[in-house]
Amino acid sequence: MGSSVSKAALEATTDELMEPDPKHLADLIQYINGTNMSVKRLADVLSEKTRNSSWVVVFKALVTVHHLMVHGNERFIQHLASRNSLFTLHNFLDKSVVEGYAMSTFIRRYSRYLNEKSLAYRLITSDITKTKRGMDGMMRTMNTKDLLNTLPVIQTQFDALLNFNASANELTNGIMHAAFMLLFKDSLRLFAACNEGILNLLDKFFHMTKNQCNTSLDIYIKFLRSTTKLAQFLKVAEQVGIDKNNIPYLTEAPSSLLEALKQHLASLEEKNDIFPPYRLC
Repeated sequence: MGSSVSKAALEATTDELMEPDPKHLADLIQYINGTNMSVKRLADVLSEKTRNSSWVVVFKALVTVHHLMVHGNERFIQHLASRNSLFTLHNFLDKSVVEGYAMSTFIRRYSRYLNEKSLAYRLITSDITKTKRGMDGMMRTMNTKDLLNTLPVIQTQFDALLNFNASANELTNGIMHAAFMLLFKDSLRLFAACNEGILNLLDKFFHMTKNQCNTSLDIYIKFLRSTTKLAQFLKVAEQVGIDKNNIPYLTEAPSSLLEALKQHLASLEEKNDIFPPYRLC
């Protein structure tokens, strides 16, 4: 595939108020899968488009980047993760059209999520949404130290995703819908990875040191809050027509479990008070 084809595909992602054309996205995936094609060049072109003043151009570029992160060659997300900074759109605002104000809000939130997705890849050295799951998967077999380092990274990415916070009434155009669908699929995979990590954490909890238990309890409480926010996110997914069979049913963790964890940590702290560390004078 020549560079002219990839250029045409890139131009086609920003010319209408519709989601990027699947054929053009497929062309871009084929482009970066080619061994002689420059991932850096493609990333540079898309990054340049995010510096445009039009919310349509910027939003489509972000959706394209997200699509390539998920469906493209892993070299693409590897390259993005190697960059010191990805998107600096926290102040983006398109005042040229009425809908620009609302769409700019979602662009700022969406770009933050993509930044966190890229950073998570750098810190974990893999895309957690694509790692093996199950009893012998990455999160269920991880040791305590790595688990306590990895779960906060996943949770930060997950929180950024849930902070997109669009209602069904705000998914008013093809670009927003395309972004939401990518976020929906990522949300299920992130939750699955986080949930498996939490199960591993709970298995290890009563054998941890006091400091590890303290950190683990904070992680668990944050997980409960994120699960509540995910339930709201999934309600929106159902309202915009996603098949109920593709939406998981979330069960609420029993309050007795949280109390048991707190009591165990309290008992460790009490023991520490009764038997303080021996110190040499």
